[in-house]
Amino acid sequence: MDRTPYMPPATAVLYTADGQPLYATPPQTAPFPAHRPAPWPVREAGPVHPIDPTSIYLPTPAAEPGRDVWPARLIAGGIGIGAAGIGLGFFLQALAAAATGLGLLAAILALVWLLKNGQGLGGGRAGAVNVHVNVSNRNR
Repeated sequence: MDRTPYMPPATAVLYTADGQPLYATPPQTAPFPAHRPAPWPVREAGPVHPIDPTSIYLPTPAAEPGRDVWPARLIAGGIGIGAAGIGLGFFLQALAAAATGLGLLAAILALVWLLKNGQGLGGGRAGAVNVHVNVSNRNR
């Protein structure tokens, strides 16, 4: 099998003494004609009927769709519901994080208040108390 690319057969061109080529057919001297498409066929106008002005503004009945669109509506609704679910999930997650943060802040503030007012960790109001008791019995 020959693997060389196709090359058209070489044609012998004869040249005159001054270098002008001699062709088997005379060269085309006139320009190619411009393409002009055929004119559109003229249709004959049918009989003219008077138009009732009220019929122009009446709504035209909707054409039946070529195919049933309920699967597309279901898919679109499912995508919308899924997107709403994702958005609602993000919202609830942010709400839970905010509530957790507020709860932790309230717990820290309550602990600070308890420590400040001396009610925390079993301590009394004044801390260490010196007690001095002087007992004397006069009836002896």
